[in-house]
Amino acid sequence: MTTTTDIFEISDISKDDYCVFGLATCFLQDEDEISQVQIMEPIPSAALEAILKGIPTSYKMICGKSLGEVFNGNTPQILADFPSDTKLCQDFADRVVAAVRTYKSRPEAKNHVPLGTVKSDLNFSLEKKRLLNAVNTVNTSDNVKQHEYTHKVL
Repeated sequence: MTTTTDIFEISDISKDDYCVFGLATCFLQDEDEISQVQIMEPIPSAALEAILKGIPTSYKMICGKSLGEVFNGNTPQILADFPSDTKLCQDFADRVVAAVRTYKSRPEAKNHVPLGTVKSDLNFSLEKKRLLNAVNTVNTSDNVKQHEYTHKVL
């Protein structure tokens, strides 16, 4: 799940930019079996504020880092604060760019998790499991029933 996109070629992104990264507990389904995986993903500022207000979350811990700590050249690295079996989220580089821009537009959000800080006092819950490879199958029973005169001119 790694990416080779060089995010530092984007004009408004630098190695000094701030972002919050979270360690999420997610699940993968293989036919009848569900397996648990640890995922490192960037957290946008609006989601961070909701998490810090105490909503149940799949994040075990979050940390504020500069992009230079996360990227070695254009290759993302799993942070040392995270377990060794952690994987990167899908579209990691694109999601990092999007999250960094939220902290640039709302710099006050950086105060919630200062650079270099790790927070683990979150409302961690697996009640609603995050299934990463879920497939949404739509069928006719999903249709909303309408009155027979809905589309007729009376």
